[in-house]
Amino acid sequence: MRLEKHSKAWNEIKTNDSWAIFKIMGEFVNGYEKLSKIGPCVSIFGSARTKPDHKYYKLAEDVAQKIVEHGYGVITGGGPGIMEAGNKGAHIAGGTSVGLNIELPFEQHDNPYIDSDKSLDFDYFFVRKVMFVKYSQGFVVMPGGFGTLDELFEAITLIQTNKIEQFPIILVGTDFWSGLMDWVKSTLLDKFNNISAKDLDLIHLVDTPEEVITILDSFYKEFELSPNF
Repeated sequence: MRLEKHSKAWNEIKTNDSWAIFKIMGEFVNGYEKLSKIGPCVSIFGSARTKPDHKYYKLAEDVAQKIVEHGYGVITGGGPGIMEAGNKGAHIAGGTSVGLNIELPFEQHDNPYIDSDKSLDFDYFFVRKVMFVKYSQGFVVMPGGFGTLDELFEAITLIQTNKIEQFPIILVGTDFWSGLMDWVKSTLLDKFNNISAKDLDLIHLVDTPEEVITILDSFYKEFELSPNF
């Protein structure tokens, strides 16, 4: 009886998995259709927990404004905190403000600064992450938690392995990121030799909106703007 029960449950799971494919396909199709029309954008990542009175909220807002003033749109995860600051800066500057929302039981809710026709909702993190990588001309990574680190290291991995073309990855906030970068250099590179020295060239560490723009503009004087795959 136990074997029969487990077999039935397993078969039901497999059937549900098959139908889930259509929902996943739908999220990809909807994302491709909407985001293919937005033009060149830069993604801004960071913590959903950052409050509006925090220095990094204001810095993210200023970075987003500068990005728009230099001809790019802004993509965020669509939620509160740093994401809200990014969309707010883009909105104030009159530029494209995109939000890729994810359904979560806490923290995540969409912010009011996303363009009404550029707000997308996702159930699947992996679909959402594809949209970030495909349609971003650069990643600006503000202080954040596990989700921010996940986006950062996935982008580095895809570039390092030549699965996508190189684009700027900019860490904003030396007081937050310097410890991680010191560990990457001393442990991953020097002690264990698990990365190459040239891999560190993919990452820029800055503190100001002006430095962010300098890196983006310098990169795209040499390379063309285009979707990443």
